[in-house]
Amino acid sequence: MKIKTTMSIFGIYLQLGFDHIVDYQAFDHILFIITLTAVYRFANWKKVLILVTAFTIGHTTTLALATLNIVNIDASIIEFLIPLTIFITAIGNIVTKTQDFSSRLHHFKYLTALFFGLIHGLGFSNYLKSLLGMEQSIVKPLFAFNLGLELGQVVIVLIILASASTAFRFLHVKMRDWTLVLSGAGLGVSIMLMIERILEMG
Repeated sequence: MKIKTTMSIFGIYLQLGFDHIVDYQAFDHILFIITLTAVYRFANWKKVLILVTAFTIGHTTTLALATLNIVNIDASIIEFLIPLTIFITAIGNIVTKTQDFSSRLHHFKYLTALFFGLIHGLGFSNYLKSLLGMEQSIVKPLFAFNLGLELGQVVIVLIILASASTAFRFLHVKMRDWTLVLSGAGLGVSIMLMIERILEMG
C-alpha cells in the first residue's frame, strides 16, 4: 500500500510537471524553447541536446533551491526576466547570420542557456510551491515534477525540429527565413510581455 501511494504521488507530480510545460498558460517557457531551437535542424540534434541539457541544469538548480526556500526572489521580477530571456535569445538569433557557429560561440550559447535556465527554474517554482503545501516530504514530488518538465520540454523540441524538417523539405523554406520567423515572433511577444509586466509592477 505504501509503495502504491508513493508511486501515485510520483506519477501525479510527473504528470503535473509535464502538463505545466506544455500548457498554453506556460507559453512564455514554450516560446523560449522555440526561440532557443530556431537556429537548428534535426542534423544538429547533438548541439540541441547539449543546449537543452544546459537549460535543464539551470532550471533544476533554482527549482530545487526556490522550492526548498533556500532562494527567494520576488515573483514579479522573475515574471519580467523570463520574457527578457526570450528577447535576448531572439536578438542573438537575428544578428547571427550563419549556422556555422564557432566552437567559442557555441560554448557561450551553452552558458547562456544555463543562466537562463536558472531564471526559468524560479518561474517554475512559483507554481510548484503552491502544490507542495500538504506534502510531508517534497524530495520525490520535486524530482517527479522536474522530470515531467523535462519530458514535456523534449516533446516541444522534437515538434520544433520535425516542423523545421517539414518546412525545409516540402515547403522549400530556407533555414534563415525559418530562423527569422520564429525569432521575430519570439521578439515581438517578449516585448509585449515585458511591457505588460512592467505596467503590472508599476
